[in-house]
Amino acid sequence: MKTSVLYIEDDQDIGAWMHQYLEERNYTVRWLRSGDGAVEAVHTCQLVILDVMLPGLDGFTIGKRLKKERPELPILMLSARTSIDDKLQGLDFADDYVTKPFHPDELIARMEVLLRRTGTAPEESIQLVHLTVYPPDNRIVNRDTGEEITLTGKQYHIFAYLLRHLGQIMTKEQMYEAVWGDPYIDGDKTLMVHIRHLREKLEIDPANPRIIETVRGVGYRVKA
Repeated sequence: MKTSVLYIEDDQDIGAWMHQYLEERNYTVRWLRSGDGAVEAVHTCQLVILDVMLPGLDGFTIGKRLKKERPELPILMLSARTSIDDKLQGLDFADDYVTKPFHPDELIARMEVLLRRTGTAPEESIQLVHLTVYPPDNRIVNRDTGEEITLTGKQYHIFAYLLRHLGQIMTKEQMYEAVWGDPYIDGDKTLMVHIRHLREKLEIDPANPRIIETVRGVGYRVKA
């Protein structure tokens, strides 16, 4: 189940960028450009991301109203204001306060902390043939044996990348650059070797893989 986020941000560029970024990472996002309609929308979300500078009522006023409406709901404030007074004003009701500019991965990490803390994080798992994968915990369990499968850092990075693009064919170039951070050199066997070792741990029959599929001449995919 996807986590539902109410995102209140009036800046068109920042809002569009974060809206896309969050949805690509499996969040359902309702984006409002002001506080209008926020009190109604807050009843169908699991977390609020709220900018301070908004047209009409500011984020502090809106945040207090939302917290009064749903005291248990985590609220994360965003602001270019860095003064301690502004932070204290925000943290008087909000659960976290992030200053702009920020890295989106940091924002998501803070969101996940709030969701775990408030017990609103969904129990996420992916079912693949005989495996159950729990991405938030980096855990992989063999349902047939009940045993947890341990991967090396690179192996999990490769597998996690394919899971983030479930059902999509990812090229060797895309995967290599995502995992190693360097351009792929044609003929390099490093990725192929890691895929082979990964299949030895994940597949029932590594010679006939059902989880990590090779798409000849293109790359790999994990079937949805």
